[in-house]
Amino acid sequence: MNIYVGNLPYNTTEDELREAFEEFGATDSVAIIKDKMTGKSRGFGFVEMSDDNAAEQAISELDGEDFGGRSLTVNEARPREERSRR
Repeated sequence: MNIYVGNLPYNTTEDELREAFEEFGATDSVAIIKDKMTGKSRGFGFVEMSDDNAAEQAISELDGEDFGGRSLTVNEARPREERSRR
């Protein structure tokens, strides 16, 4: 399951995010989305977990939790929408 994680503190590392989710099960991948120009975090990312039960538990327990002074938004990621190219 692909999980959206929003409202991350801008200094969060992928290792810190992985640690938070590995309490619930193995994480296949972790990606914090960065601004193309500055390389700084945009405040959200994605975590992929192969065990759906562990993913559902992580979502229910981490959504709204304090993480580095910010309240996380955690839910199942929606499929990416196609955007027109300019």
